[in-house]
Amino acid sequence: MLAVMEMKELDNASQDNRRMYSVGELTRIIKSVLEDEIGMVWVEGEVSNLRKPASGHLYFTLKDDAAQIPVVFFRGSQRNSRVVPRDGMQIRVQGDVTVYMDRGQYQVVARKVEEAGKGSLQEAFEKLKARLAEEGLFDPGRKKPLPLLPRHIGVVTSRTGAAVRDILNILTRRFPDIHVVLAPVKVQGDGAAEEIAAAIDLLNRREDLDVLIVGRGGGSLEDLWAFNEEATARAIARSNLPVISAVGHEIDFTISDFVADLRAPTPSAAAELVIGTRQSFVDLLEGRQRQLADLLQRRVVEFQRRVDRAAHSYVFREPGNLLRGYRQDIEGIRFRLATSLKGAYAEVQQRLDEADMKLMYAVRSIRRDRQQQLERMTSQLRALNPLAVLQRGYSVTRRKDGSVITRPDDVTKGDEIETLIAGGSLTSTVTQSSKEKHHGQG
Repeated sequence: MLAVMEMKELDNASQDNRRMYSVGELTRIIKSVLEDEIGMVWVEGEVSNLRKPASGHLYFTLKDDAAQIPVVFFRGSQRNSRVVPRDGMQIRVQGDVTVYMDRGQYQVVARKVEEAGKGSLQEAFEKLKARLAEEGLFDPGRKKPLPLLPRHIGVVTSRTGAAVRDILNILTRRFPDIHVVLAPVKVQGDGAAEEIAAAIDLLNRREDLDVLIVGRGGGSLEDLWAFNEEATARAIARSNLPVISAVGHEIDFTISDFVADLRAPTPSAAAELVIGTRQSFVDLLEGRQRQLADLLQRRVVEFQRRVDRAAHSYVFREPGNLLRGYRQDIEGIRFRLATSLKGAYAEVQQRLDEADMKLMYAVRSIRRDRQQQLERMTSQLRALNPLAVLQRGYSVTRRKDGSVITRPDDVTKGDEIETLIAGGSLTSTVTQSSKEKHHGQG
């Protein structure tokens, strides 16, 4: 009896001292512990149950054989991500471990998403980038300028990719007589970097090239990896020709971009950077002409001032012949500068006119070929036209339903038929078929 009373007293005491939490308080404590003790993590797993509501946020589950965890990838964080999760994809997520209060559910708020397996590639990229930067391969001082108007351009890329088509399309549209040398290579996979490096070295041994474009179209990090390898970077660095790196899309950066003399965001942009439009060259020449004219005018004014000062000095008051000689020298300098400027402008203008003439002849030739081809096809269609047979005295007879009559047995007395002849048709009624005629004679 005593023991029971003591137990009741202990139970009453325990109830008096217990701490009661609300659901919200307890959930906030758990949330705080998770965020403080775990915080930012990397977690790898398979995407499932992916949802993308109208808000643009992504909600999915990251799972493996042992467990699963909800993940939210807010739209603002997606802007810096090149990977779009999809169901079944194996990914790595960097994010904050937290608790969604409304459901009392722990989750990861993703900050960065990458495909599984890319972490090692990114680490290799950063290590090589740091080592080459330390060697000075990225220094602006070693960058070579591009030629103003290159006439021979080397291209290192895939023979069948979209990159080479885009480059050739832009170059030939701007200057039809431009000379392009393609060194076809693999741009991804085993041995691609070695092929690219060998092609760069090969084109450097030619004596007719002015600049190189090295690159490919867009793709994943693995697809672009040949342009992140040391062999490609070393070949670009030792190139005597200026190199434009044009790899992937605008958001893609490779080791080749840092080593090259100029980085283009896309292959098409590389073609636009390597050679300007005709109007840009005209504008440039006119600007240079104005600059030279202004410089010449300033030099003339300066020489004139010096001559005037000398003319009024004590030493040169008398020897007027010496003063006239200086004036003649000034006029000679002005004449030679003006003549040189006109000659250079005329030469460039002649090259532009020749390019226009070649383009005009090419367009005329294509139009003449298309006209001849159209005439041949028209002639063939006329020869095959069944109505042309009617012009030679033949006719076609058919029933009212449009079916053609090929034998006398196809009609009987009283049938209404239509005969097509050149220029129209005749409608008639059968009074006797050859079959009925023979039968009557029998």
